[in-house]
Amino acid sequence: MADAMPSRVTGLLVRTASGALDRVGDMSVIALEGFRRSWDVRTWFWEFVQQCWFLARVTSLPVLLVSLPLGATVALQVGDLAWQLGASSATGGAVVVGLVREVAPMASALLIAGAGGSAMTSDIGARNIRDELAAMEVMAVNPIHRLVTPRLWAASTVAVLLVPLVIVAGAAGGYFFNVVVQGVTSGAYFDGATSLLVTSDLLVTLLKAWIFGFIAAIMSCYYGMTCQISPVGVGRAVNRSTVVTFMLVFAVNYVITMIYFLAYPPRTL
Repeated sequence: MADAMPSRVTGLLVRTASGALDRVGDMSVIALEGFRRSWDVRTWFWEFVQQCWFLARVTSLPVLLVSLPLGATVALQVGDLAWQLGASSATGGAVVVGLVREVAPMASALLIAGAGGSAMTSDIGARNIRDELAAMEVMAVNPIHRLVTPRLWAASTVAVLLVPLVIVAGAAGGYFFNVVVQGVTSGAYFDGATSLLVTSDLLVTLLKAWIFGFIAAIMSCYYGMTCQISPVGVGRAVNRSTVVTFMLVFAVNYVITMIYFLAYPPRTL
């Protein structure tokens, strides 16, 4: 009996690892197959436009409503500490730098995954339980090329376009607290940001947003195409895709940020 327990645990771990590797392989296949026919724009362009419009419509207002109080909150926390140290003018630099380097790509990715990705999963999952994906294969139409490819490019494109909205809205929220409430001059608020930021910061931020949007689309499409054939299965797929996307986004963000800071150490005032 004592010898059977370790073998059961080992077998469970092996099955879990094997299942995880199978899922990673399936995700990679969907991602590569989605990119393989990206050059054939005529077959997916209008679906791409529709998905871009849908994602922009469901994420633009929420990202503004999230970024405004977020920038004000960061300015409140940093500004209070900076005021005690006699460096209130440094608040603007801290707020804008934080928005550009970390907050903007993360906020856009989380909203793409939460608002847009969940809709993608439910849409493809509903097609799956109605056997539309199988019908497309019968008609010699690759469902990945027709459905996944435009969603990959749409999610990545909209995630990049949301970055300026997050930066502007967050900077406006920080501006209100730091300039209007604390009385710091507008020039001092923006001077710290311009002295700390470099062009590579914005480029890496846009790259992050593109990668995060791609991850959100892959997870959404994968879980939608592999959900259980039932309405409950679609709901579980939506939940899993959102959770897994959040976990991957945070992990990939840490890796990219670490590599970037090692290659280009941040400036100091």
